[in-house]
Amino acid sequence: MSAPARSPQELHDTIAGGIGESPLRPDGTLKVRGEFAYSSDLWHEDMLWGATLRSPHPHARIVGLDVSRALARPGVHAVLTHEDVPGENVYGLKVQDTPALAEGVVRYQGEPVAILAADHPEIARQALKDIVVEYEVLEPVTDPERAAHDDTLPKLHPGGNLVRHQRIVKGDPEATAEVVVSGVYEIGMQDQAFLGPESGLAVPAEDGGVDLYLATQWLHVDQRQTAKALGLPLEKVRLTLSGVGGAFGGREDLSMQIHSCLLALRTGRPVKMSYHRLESFFGHVHRHPAKMYYEHGATRDGKLVYVRAKLYFDGGAYASKTPVVVGNGTTLSVGPYDVPNAHIEGWGVYTNNPTCGAMRGLGAVQPTYAYESQMDKLASALDMDPAELRIRNALGEGSTVVTGQVVDFPAPVAELVRRVRDLPLPPSRGGDADIRELPGGASNTTHGEGVVRGVGYGVTIKNISYAEGLDDYSTARVRLEVIGGEAVAMVHTAAAEVGQGLVTLQQQIARTELGVTRVSVHPADTSVGDAGSSSASRQTYVTGGAVRNACRAVADTVYSRLGRSAEGMTLAGGKVVAADGEVVADLAELLGDTAIEETREFHHRPTYPLDPETGQGDAHVQYGFSAHRAVVDVDLDLGLVKVVQLDCAQDVGKAMNPDAVVAQIQGGSAQGLGLAVMEEILVEGGKVRNPSFTDYLIPTILDVPPMRVEVLERPDPHAPYGVRGVGEPPTISATPAIANAIRAATGLELPRVPIRPEHITGV
Repeated sequence: MSAPARSPQELHDTIAGGIGESPLRPDGTLKVRGEFAYSSDLWHEDMLWGATLRSPHPHARIVGLDVSRALARPGVHAVLTHEDVPGENVYGLKVQDTPALAEGVVRYQGEPVAILAADHPEIARQALKDIVVEYEVLEPVTDPERAAHDDTLPKLHPGGNLVRHQRIVKGDPEATAEVVVSGVYEIGMQDQAFLGPESGLAVPAEDGGVDLYLATQWLHVDQRQTAKALGLPLEKVRLTLSGVGGAFGGREDLSMQIHSCLLALRTGRPVKMSYHRLESFFGHVHRHPAKMYYEHGATRDGKLVYVRAKLYFDGGAYASKTPVVVGNGTTLSVGPYDVPNAHIEGWGVYTNNPTCGAMRGLGAVQPTYAYESQMDKLASALDMDPAELRIRNALGEGSTVVTGQVVDFPAPVAELVRRVRDLPLPPSRGGDADIRELPGGASNTTHGEGVVRGVGYGVTIKNISYAEGLDDYSTARVRLEVIGGEAVAMVHTAAAEVGQGLVTLQQQIARTELGVTRVSVHPADTSVGDAGSSSASRQTYVTGGAVRNACRAVADTVYSRLGRSAEGMTLAGGKVVAADGEVVADLAELLGDTAIEETREFHHRPTYPLDPETGQGDAHVQYGFSAHRAVVDVDLDLGLVKVVQLDCAQDVGKAMNPDAVVAQIQGGSAQGLGLAVMEEILVEGGKVRNPSFTDYLIPTILDVPPMRVEVLERPDPHAPYGVRGVGEPPTISATPAIANAIRAATGLELPRVPIRPEHITGV
């Protein structure tokens, strides 16, 4: 006998923590209490400790290598070099060019030359000193612009020093305009500065394979590269995600994966590797520094006519994500603006500087800083309000971007700018202001003399997910069964939770689609299909879509057991519900002792490679947009800057978890603030001068200002639930907003970030 009918809304209300709500993160309480297990906490009672010997030189030949003394030290169980790599001693995300262990030459300071395993980490550290390496030091290649064009420089790789050159031509590349502004802009090398070091535990298995527990962003790409170096089939290299203490792109490339597995297989014992902070600065990639030449032409009433630009990206010693950075950088080079004519060229090059790869805002951070600086310069030349200039040229749905691709989803760029422009400004600083609120005031360096205020804007466009024809997808396995008399769901994907809240999101989708309260998330590992990387703001889109598809397949199987039409059926409140709200069956009773399990993939609509000559093509599946308004106080005498307020408006398509969305925007804004005024890896002659958090400065709670966040929800009809990637855009638009605010306060050109005190004072 069927139960009384209930409204769909009543049934929905019985499930807490679904889509659109903000349930507590399952890992949140543990992290706040300091009880969460990160990869650096991994332990095995029989384990050894691995350590890495790194090159002190940015460019040198290895002419001698003697490990005998290290191997003879008591407590040392293995010392390995490139000769001990059983498979291919080369790997790479896009280009196979990176040695697992240096072979014949080192191309950057910190390149791994040898590895060892010992009973204790201190024994391992001391044993590294016993390895004797004889180097023939070579002149490093350090200037990326020269590396792109000067054939007389040493060739760092067999194909030369060019990783990728991309041209974008739209409309008339020789177009002219009434008002023209130009500038040369530079951006320094930023570090991801995640707090959890590179770490993991490799455990040899009875089948001759290895199980690796680690912090990463992409389990399956690590598996493929590691198996290739080990000379093992994929099924014998099994990876499981451990607690990740932040990533921001810095864990897409390999660090200790191959090394720990090599040592574990050689010694027959578990091997743990955990980098210390200094080593971490050398052990992962960084954001690409860039030098960019821009020229903007416009009519006298402020309509953009053309943009011409040349962009040089320093990829460092190995390719990593440089090809993608060049692709993103050029295709996003004119910003979220309607530009009828453009001629853009981008180069990504090899140098002997530290390798650069993925970091939040991949390829968009650099050009956004340049074109937003240009927009303010153009507004000044036109005597126009900078917000109004941006609104007048904003992309909208139906607009054509610089690659000729039509924006066929909402693009509320003008509305975002209006939102931040119209937010209340902070009150003016009075004469009795607390000195702690002034630039440097916490150190009593000023009482307000020479302090001026400025307001600036930054707006960005960022591609979501992979691009240029790559088949971007994710896989999810969902199981529904009865436990303790209640229907319970389990979700299993290989998607990496790196702090963004993906674990919570998977639970929310399963609760909504299956109408159950209890949802567990299986640890991410390689026993389920690939989920791609936790990067490119893509996981909510693709893994969210995969979980949705798997849940709906499970639901279809449930409906098939009813012996009646499933049209209009839903699962809600632990019940099977007809279209009219009639409760058809109790889910737990219907399942009984059986379980339903389905695995599904989600592939977003296809993208296409760029035309090699013109750069035209539908390269991206989706764009994200955000706008910032920054208010700063600048001490002209001391060159100190205080960001007083940093407000953001962003379109997220659908706020799947509103609290998490706001947190992502706030965190991204803080990272953009760091790049604007303090964060830079200083490299001289290929050598890093500040590899520590003492000398590499990141924003603290005292640096992060109040933030008003305006969240727009303009659903993308092509995306699951209408979602749009959230994590990257706020990082990108915050930096130029702050830089433009400092320019407004000082009247200075300031063509480089981070902006340091000496740039303001001139001394």
